[in-house]
Amino acid sequence: MERVVLVHGSVGTGAVTWSAQALLPARYELVVVERSGYPPNPPQERIDFDKQAGELREILRPGDHLVGHSYGGVIALLAAPGVGLRSLTVNEPPAFSLARGDPAVEEFLAKMEQAPTEPRAYLEYFLPLVGVSMQLPDRLAPQLEAATRAAMVERPPHEAEIPLEQLAAELFPKLVVTGDHNPALDAVADVLERELPAQRVVLPGAGHNLPRAPGYNNTLVRFLEAA
Repeated sequence: MERVVLVHGSVGTGAVTWSAQALLPARYELVVVERSGYPPNPPQERIDFDKQAGELREILRPGDHLVGHSYGGVIALLAAPGVGLRSLTVNEPPAFSLARGDPAVEEFLAKMEQAPTEPRAYLEYFLPLVGVSMQLPDRLAPQLEAATRAAMVERPPHEAEIPLEQLAAELFPKLVVTGDHNPALDAVADVLERELPAQRVVLPGAGHNLPRAPGYNNTLVRFLEAA
């Protein structure tokens, strides 16, 4: 059975982020990674993408399909070289180091510097910025608050040095999925599409919440089958 390893992004846990992928065909074994520092794991004072890429490599096996969403996409890009993957899919990874100087990227990074430091206020500010529509309760549920606090202590993803040359040299197919809603994330995807090179699929309708976008599962299955 082919394994599909799913890595969640900021704020959402693995179980929440990838709930819609439970509908993927039974021939795939889904390995949902719950990143360290996120519930149900203990909290951490600092979450670093390089450290988590190392943790992910301990999970990966040759022949795996790797799928990373958002911050998890950055981790997936870092972890992918040298594993012997069958395929790599990333959903709008905020690997902004690849597109520094782009006006939309610089504007996004400047806004993130002004993010509030209280969890609910942080969500109110951050979610619309990345393109997530979510009605927040007056008081956050404990798991959501814990996941938000985890997001707030993540090392900024624009500091990640993406190994483009190594990834381009690996022969497994790559897919970049975007939602046509955020020019800063599109700018990163443009670079990945060109330099890896990668297939590019645009799935509007769910903003940054791409695992729930119309057609996402069908797109992913077609890509996995072709790989």
